[in-house]
Amino acid sequence: MVRDQAESLRLRVKKMQHETETKAIAVLSGKGGVGKSNVSLNFSLALRQRGKNVLLFDMDIGMGNIDILLGQTSSHTIIDIFRPNVTIHDIIKTGPENLSFIAGGTGLTDIFHMDEQKVQYFIEQLQLVSEQYDYIIFDMGAGMSEDRLQLLKAVDDIFIVTTPEPTALTDAYATMKYIHLADHQLPIYVLVNRARSDKEGIETLQRLKQVAKRFLGKELHALGYVPEDRTVSNAVIRQTPFLLFDPSAKASKAVIQMTERYLANEEHKEQMKRPFHFFAKLRQYFLER
Repeated sequence: MVRDQAESLRLRVKKMQHETETKAIAVLSGKGGVGKSNVSLNFSLALRQRGKNVLLFDMDIGMGNIDILLGQTSSHTIIDIFRPNVTIHDIIKTGPENLSFIAGGTGLTDIFHMDEQKVQYFIEQLQLVSEQYDYIIFDMGAGMSEDRLQLLKAVDDIFIVTTPEPTALTDAYATMKYIHLADHQLPIYVLVNRARSDKEGIETLQRLKQVAKRFLGKELHALGYVPEDRTVSNAVIRQTPFLLFDPSAKASKAVIQMTERYLANEEHKEQMKRPFHFFAKLRQYFLER
């Protein structure tokens, strides 16, 4: 515990010296089955490969599969943080590329659909380790609720994963609209998964951008598209992230390009100061409701 506290203090000082702070990203989709968790995992690994410290948080309570995609069995999940004598240090596991992750669990419908004391405890525990990470990535579950919306309004960036299928696009737009109406300033990045051709990937991104601009007055950030790639399904069967299973695969190269595009955009935004820190906004939303 003393060692954890010393490491946390050292990283906090380092962040202060470089005037950086942990950024929070929420990854979600309008419907299930679009490969959202696979994208979250491989994007997190691509960030790690670029020297970023990342905590991947499986928020799909009851349906979480990050640990399965990693081929690991977690002795603790997010649910255990509310058990006696268990801290957040106990539930954070280490995956490939030294990626830190917290597995989803069962027995709780929604982290934030709890009493004030538990919400406060959860935020305090998460903040304890935040100084160790450049990015905390929340792999969100399907569906929207007022409590989940409050978490989304607290993060720095929203990633919406879709596929070119009409039902997926319709649900992705509905999700964008819901979030935009709640907070029109939230940056929304869109990512198309399983594009069957470059043309389909580009056209799908453009269609979403045009619709959001026309009907919401919202400028979307086109993060990119991941092509349909048999390597992905083979990697899932092997329970190995496709970025590591075959770094030269089309899907792997696409995720790397999207990561570099995102980081380049982050550098461009470096001069912009946020009025509220992620944790301050969480407390504001959940403890003043």
